[in-house]
Order: sequence, then C-alpha cells, then structure tokens
Amino acid sequence: MRSIWNGSISFGLVTIPVKTYSATDRTSSVSFVRIHEKDGAQIQYRKICELDGKEVPNEEVGKGYQAPGDETIVPITDDDLSQLPMPTAKTLSILSFADPGEIDPLQLDKAYYLGPNGASAIKPYTLLREALEHHQRVAVGKVAMRGRESLAMLRAHDGAIVMHTLLWPDQIRPATGVVPDDVELRENELTLAETLMDSLGELDPEELHDDYREAVEELVAAKLEGEEPAAPSASDASGARVLDLTAALEKSLRAARGGGEGDAQEESASVTPIRGRKTTKKSGAAPGGGKRSGTATKKAAKKTAPAAAKKASAKKTAAPKATGGRTKAAATAKKSAGSRGTTGGTSKQTAARKTAAKSTTKKAPAKKTGRQSSA
Repeated sequence: MRSIWNGSISFGLVTIPVKTYSATDRTSSVSFVRIHEKDGAQIQYRKICELDGKEVPNEEVGKGYQAPGDETIVPITDDDLSQLPMPTAKTLSILSFADPGEIDPLQLDKAYYLGPNGASAIKPYTLLREALEHHQRVAVGKVAMRGRESLAMLRAHDGAIVMHTLLWPDQIRPATGVVPDDVELRENELTLAETLMDSLGELDPEELHDDYREAVEELVAAKLEGEEPAAPSASDASGARVLDLTAALEKSLRAARGGGEGDAQEESASVTPIRGRKTTKKSGAAPGGGKRSGTATKKAAKKTAPAAAKKASAKKTAAPKATGGRTKAAATAKKSAGSRGTTGGTSKQTAARKTAAKSTTKKAPAKKTGRQSSA
C-alpha cells in the first residue's frame, strides 16, 4: 500500500510521525467512458485556451482564483501558496477529544489509515490508539492535505488509527423546507415500525454486495461473447400498491418473522404491542383510530346475543304458548346484536328488544289458533 501523505500527529507535547494511506477503494465501482456512437471511438477531452483556441499542454496549466461576484481571475502560483501561514501543512494538530456521537455523520468526507512512520513512532502511536479505544473517544483536529486545510477526526479501528477528513460546519446545508413538519403519526404505526426494526436482526457485512455492478459485468460478458443479454426478472412491485401505512408495516413485519403466503395476503394482523407503550383506545375503534377486525366483531356479537336472547325469553309470561314466536324473536335479537359490530349503541339494543316484543305478540294468536283447529 502506497503512502499518500507523510506528517505527524501532535497533541500537547507529544509528536507522532505517521504515514497516510487511503482506506477506501473506488476502482470496483461501475465507471463508463464516453464514446462516439457512430464509430465507437472514445471521446477525448482537451484543454483549449479561450483566447487563442489552441490546445494547452499540461506543463502550461496553472492555478487561478476567481473572486466572488467578479469575473476577474487572479493567477496563483505554487510559490504563493507555499508562503502562506499553514501550521497544519505537515502536522495534524489535535484540538480536543470528543464523544463519537457529537460528530454529525454529514460532516464525514474521506477516510485514511494512519500508520507509524519509523521505529520511534510505534510506542506513542500504540498509546494513542489504545487511549482512544479504551476511553471510547475520538480526536478532532485540523490537517492540510493536497493544498487545503480540513477538519479531521481520529478514531481507533481494527488495530489502527483511522483519520476521517470532515467538512466545515458552514459546508453543511440546513434541512429547512425539505420535509413538512405537520405530519401526524398514530401510536400503532410507531409501535409497528419499532417492532419491525427489532425483527430485522443484525447486519451481516458478508452479505453486502453491489448487485448493479454484477449485472453490468454479466451484460459486458454476454456482449463480448456475442450472446443476447439475459432478460431481467420481473420485480415484485406489490409493495408500491399498498397505500395504507399500517398494512404495509404489518406485511413487512410478517415477512421479517418468516410468515407464510397466506399470512402475507391478510389485510390485517394481530400485533403484540411493545411493553411500556400506552395505546390510545377510542370507543368502537381499534387502537390508533382504525376499525376493528372481523374477529373482534364476532366476539362482541357472541357476548351480546345471549343477553338479548335471555331478555326475549322473559316475554313468555305475556304469551305462554308462543313457542314459535319466541324462537323467531330470539333469532331476530341475535341478528340485531351481530349487525351492531363494535359500536353496540344503547339505542340499537332498545330497538331490537321492541322488535322482538312486537314479533312475539303478533305470532302468539296465530299459534294458539293453529293448535285449537288441529285439536
């Protein structure tokens, strides 16, 4: 591994000579070149001077700084930059030690490995690494690399010290206006989301790979062999058709828990809420404002039907021989109780009892006449 920057880490009176190595490799990512579609030749980029229209060789290309709000370009030479006061040009000066949670991930830019430079640097390097790891802290400082000064964060990782260059705070854009702030979430939606998070398990780095890069490599291999590229498999876009957030969360939770196809096709699911969470319940509605499922409606009907049938049978003192009428009245009361569902209002129960009483009164004479004629 080739070193790209040599310098030293300085904190207090301690100085540690280090070498810097790139910690990331982007050569494996997909990269395309521009070609002329007519003949397939690669398109080259040339440096053309705007004044004379001629190509400029690399040795004649210099630096210039364009002043803000002005089109004037000021030439800047390497000698000008070398004379600027930059104490961090060869030294990473540590300013403070902080908790890792205090560093906003938006500031992370590039990552580098730092290694000891020379035998005398091994012991202080190891001491700093062990102190960072044992104290669970990161070091924040400033360093100048490739002609510019940046913030830097040092942390212990895999037996080495890793340096992350950081963006300056004024380089982070605010999130103002990105998302609305008047979105309301129901309690069961938040509970389902948290349960789904707990059900997905831990991340296995060995299972992470670039599917797009592999598909591009297969496409290129097929073209080189003169074969037709394989048709892509139809992706399952069923998740995009789910408009109800709760239903989508429930379906995702069943899939994470290894539910079958039959469970995945249900429109509602029974979810055990997380202990310690308070669920808001309203009369006649499930937690979170949703309607109760068909199972809850049937249970409510079974509890209400015996009470209605008992009240209907109490009418036998007014019509002692109306056996057929009582049977129909009880059925009517049971049907009314089942149709009430989860609301179960008092007015509907009263209406059902009146209907049962009228039906019993009307049917009783008919039954009595039928028995006398048969006798």
